[in-house]
Amino acid sequence: MDLPHILLLAGAGVLGGAANAIAGGGTFFTFPALLAVGVPPVAANASNSLAIWPGHALALFSYGEELGRHRANLPRLMAAAVAGGATGGWLMVHSSDRYFMQAVPWLLLFATLAFAFKDAMLSWSRRRFAASHGRAGMPAVLLTFVLGVYGGYFNAGLGIMLLATLTLAGIDDIHELNGVKNLLATGITTVSLFLLVASGVIAWGPALATLAGAVIGGLLGGRLARRIPKRWLEGVVIGLGGLLTAVYAFKVYG
Repeated sequence: MDLPHILLLAGAGVLGGAANAIAGGGTFFTFPALLAVGVPPVAANASNSLAIWPGHALALFSYGEELGRHRANLPRLMAAAVAGGATGGWLMVHSSDRYFMQAVPWLLLFATLAFAFKDAMLSWSRRRFAASHGRAGMPAVLLTFVLGVYGGYFNAGLGIMLLATLTLAGIDDIHELNGVKNLLATGITTVSLFLLVASGVIAWGPALATLAGAVIGGLLGGRLARRIPKRWLEGVVIGLGGLLTAVYAFKVYG
């Protein structure tokens, strides 16, 4: 890996980390960069999971009080998340580059749509399920497992979909939602990473270069969050997601 590749990956990590800190959608920057420097698709996806892992994990230090309010729900939700993450990680380990690449346009499209319609999705979910009295019922547990599978396999847009799912448990406070979301996302990504590391899939050099940039971007994004209009950044992410979906669809199916 030469210096231009390192700079490209670190730069993509900075943009992705900043985007995640402000509005989400960092994978739309980091995953294509890993592919661009020649990392095979499965290894690029695994390396991207490592690069974005600290974002959710480090955020947990800010949500101790909020997590404590949902102590009764967390064991079932966390068990579903970890089981799903392990399943998704297993699927990723056993995916071939060819078949994973065929799924990439669809995964990017799914993540882009989730990001584009997240406000409507969260609003509908709150109206429909906010009367659950704080109890994580079977629909919330099952959906958490399904999202765990998705997150263990690809991860893009996971946080947005977890937020909508958690309203099934009657959580409507945004800080509590973010705290539980970060906990579940950390569990999903961590168990998936154990499998990916053990299988030797991760391209360590590119992954660490991207991770270093993402840490810097996350710190910068936290400071810029109040200065950059969130809607503006969301528009950039949605446009980038749509463009990448079209580009990879053309590459794979054109």
